[in-house]
Amino acid sequence: MSHHLSQAIRDCIAACNDCATECGNCFSHMVGKDSMNACPACCIECIDLCRLCADAMARNSPFAKELCALCAKVCEWCAEQCAAHDHEHWQRCAEACRRCAEACRAMA
Repeated sequence: MSHHLSQAIRDCIAACNDCATECGNCFSHMVGKDSMNACPACCIECIDLCRLCADAMARNSPFAKELCALCAKVCEWCAEQCAAHDHEHWQRCAEACRRCAEACRAMA
């Protein structure tokens, strides 16, 4: 990352990347399994938006704030979906989504 990014932006990028990674792990555990809710579909939405959001912040996109607002909304939804399950990977995913949502709300 370049030196012109504030610590808050660096922290948000890290939260987005961590969330995308945890959602990818959650998704890999869910492939081919039944779910009682929108998991694993929410994880796919979250992965794509978190990566886009992190990239937008890194390049100082004029749309980064709007993307962060949407990312926070999607991450909150995904956290609710994954937290409804009781396995450790779902709980890690939900927590990463919550951290990302909080960081993105602060950027928006």
